[in-house]
Amino acid sequence: MNGKIEVLNKLADSKVVAVVRGRTAEEAIDISAAALEGGFQAIELTYTTPDVAKVFEAVRSEGGLIGAGTVLDPETARHAILNGASFIVSPNFNRDIAVICNRYSVPYLPGCMTITEIVSALESGADIVKLFPANRFDPSFIGAVNGPLPQVKIMPTGGVNLQNIGSWLKAGAVAAGIGSDLNKAYQSGGKAAVTELCRKYIAAAEESGQK
Repeated sequence: MNGKIEVLNKLADSKVVAVVRGRTAEEAIDISAAALEGGFQAIELTYTTPDVAKVFEAVRSEGGLIGAGTVLDPETARHAILNGASFIVSPNFNRDIAVICNRYSVPYLPGCMTITEIVSALESGADIVKLFPANRFDPSFIGAVNGPLPQVKIMPTGGVNLQNIGSWLKAGAVAAGIGSDLNKAYQSGGKAAVTELCRKYIAAAEESGQK
């Protein structure tokens, strides 16, 4: 997908992002395909997955918006971009990654927990910040941040589930990252279980009135 604005709009429209951590490349490919079949439009392929370049190659052919996660340095960010990543996600804010992403006009979503980190990310060109781990916060955190910083777009990740995703979206989350639930579903029921779970997440997002 070409164009930073187009990618950001797609993420905002998607509301849910599958954060895929496979124990093997094949597992990550299966989970990604199942998530897309279940209605997810955005897939974040994490660099904790072995042979992740193989996963990028396979998932690109399935369509959808493909990004890279657990990107810890600019070298990895460039590798991801060259392998077709349309957005870059980190568990922390890294200014050098922001520079690489800005150079190639690719959205950077750094993990932030404090106002200081969020402002630093904004000043470095981040259009969306990832609230991580979100299970340490209440959805009301978004409103508290948007008071003094109304321009901040937040994507909670880590601890978002079927029970609270509606609350996060109603509170103003631009989207939500879903990870461990997908892995648990895959381990218990394979691709079919992941697809069924993703459909439930899509339904929950629609019920929140934000999709």
